[in-house]
Formats: sequence, C-alpha cells, structure tokens
Amino acid sequence: MLNNWGPGRILTAGVLASALITALVWLLGQRLHGVTLLPDQGASWYYWKLPEPTLWTRLSAWLPYAAHQLALWGLIYYAQTRVGRYTRGLHPVNVVALVVNAVFIALHMAQTQLFYDGLAQDVSIFSSQGSVILLLVVVLLMENRRRGMFFGKPAPIGARVVRFARRYHGYLFSWAAVYTFWYHPMEATSGHLIGFFYMFLLLLQGSLFLTRAHTNRRWTLTLELAVAVHGTLVAVMSGGPDGIWPMFLFGFLGVFVITQMHGVGLTRGVRWSLGLAYAFGALLVYGLRHDLSGVLAVGRIPAIEYLLVAVLAGMIWLGLAVTKRLRSPDQVHDREVEQ
Repeated sequence: MLNNWGPGRILTAGVLASALITALVWLLGQRLHGVTLLPDQGASWYYWKLPEPTLWTRLSAWLPYAAHQLALWGLIYYAQTRVGRYTRGLHPVNVVALVVNAVFIALHMAQTQLFYDGLAQDVSIFSSQGSVILLLVVVLLMENRRRGMFFGKPAPIGARVVRFARRYHGYLFSWAAVYTFWYHPMEATSGHLIGFFYMFLLLLQGSLFLTRAHTNRRWTLTLELAVAVHGTLVAVMSGGPDGIWPMFLFGFLGVFVITQMHGVGLTRGVRWSLGLAYAFGALLVYGLRHDLSGVLAVGRIPAIEYLLVAVLAGMIWLGLAVTKRLRSPDQVHDREVEQ
C-alpha cells in the first residue's frame, strides 16, 4: 500500500508526524523542571547536563546512540547493495528505517526521563553544531554540477569527487542527524523543540533513501533553509533582539541567494528580485540597529561554508588519488567501470 503513496503524501505525513512528536517532547518536558543544572558558563558551555554524571547516565546515552547509528548505517548499506533502485513510494527497507527511528526516538524520550543526560556530557557543544554545518557543506558539494556554486556557475570540482560524495553521503548525513539527536536531552525549551523538530525532519529524510521524495528539490531546499530559521530563532532566544541573530539570518540566506535558489527552476527575474530583497533586508535591519558596518558580518557564514567545500573536495580528491595509487591496475579499472 505504501508503495502507492506519492512523494507529496509521504512528505506531508512525515512532517505532520514530526510535529506531533515535537509536541510530545514538549509535553514530557514539563516533567523535567526539577532537574538541577549548573549555572551557565559561557558560549562553549552546554547548560543542559547533570552536575554529577555517573557511569549509568553516560551509558544510557552512548549505548542507544551507538545502536541507533549502526542500525541506520546497516539499512543504508542494505539499500545500496540489495535494492539499488528508486521508487515513487516506499521500499520495505524505508518502512523499516522509519520504524527504527521511531523506536529510538521513543527510547530517547524514556532515557531523558530516567537518566536525563545526552552525549553532551562528554563531547563539545561545537561538535554538535559542526556536524550540521558539515552536512550542509556536503550538500553544496553534491549539488555543484546541478545548480552551481556561485550564482548558477559550478565550482571546478571533479566528477569523481562529486560521485564519491553522492555515493557515501547517506552515512555522513545519518551520523550528523543521529549524533545531534542524542547529543541533547529531550528538553522542552523553545530552542530544543525547534532543534528536535529539525532533527526529526532530517531523520525522516534519512529514512527515505532511494525514493522520489528523498530527491524532491523543493523538499531538500526546505531542509537547507530550515537551518536559517533554527539558527536565527535560537540566536534571538539566547541573545535577545539586540543580539547577533541578523548574522545567522542573513548569513544562511546569503548561501540561499548565492547558491541554493539556483536549483529549483526559478526564473531570472525572480532570482534578481530575491537577491535585491535580500540586500535591502540586510541593509534595513543593520541600519535600524545603527550599525551599517556590521552588515559585513553576514559574509562569515557563507565564507566558512564555501571554504569548507573547498577543503572537503580537496580531502576527497586526495583520498581518491592515494587509494588509486595503492590499488593494482586491474582493481582501478574495475572500480572505474562500476562508477
């Protein structure tokens, strides 16, 4: 029956389910008000972790995280090696992936109520943020030939590098989503709820491999743009209206104007209109803050992302080159035929 569902129906059901689960996170989060936490100690400090963790609180997060991660990696490998074809609806393996994610989401809810701590107790807050940035960077690399990197013009990235990224991106994206999901306890603050809703959407996307829904351009663009919404709202909540939220809003929207909007079939006139609206909006916001020189800060996020694309492409190219030299000529020929 699910194989008869079209991409639109699948995605609509997935988004609604993600919203309902987020509402449940909020409801259960009301039971966590009595948890004692240490005072905030700055930008590198993650506030929502126990003052005195134990072996059991640590294992309660790390063991299910590892099981969740390995289960999804196994399903991705199975899909690539045993299924290998796209469908309009859902493969049985997609249904299994959705069920696996649902089970581990429920497990994380229970784990938060019983033990509270996520992975944040043992790893830096920047690792969680960096995993999502890395995900966005890989998308830029993969989509380079289709939509370009700079105003529709592709960056000089080799086809083998792009093929490698496309073939193995599922494993990286799965890690980014699952790691970030287990990094946080399932708290009910506004920032957590927005973040978990986004994570549920990424887990949904990661469950839809080899389906037309997975490659729906407007859907994937929505996932990319959701980072701008999430980053901006969290910045407003943490820093207030006078904080650095414009840097996040116009930084991520800058990537949209430079790269992302060129891959969904918009006319040239629409793209020009969006670009001018973006420039006007940035100048207006910084002008109202009496800080026009601060508008330069919006270039930081695009600059970082494009620099990381270059670094990542270089690393993949180098890895492929070294691997090719280490292989025998027959192995290299067979591999190139497969690709």
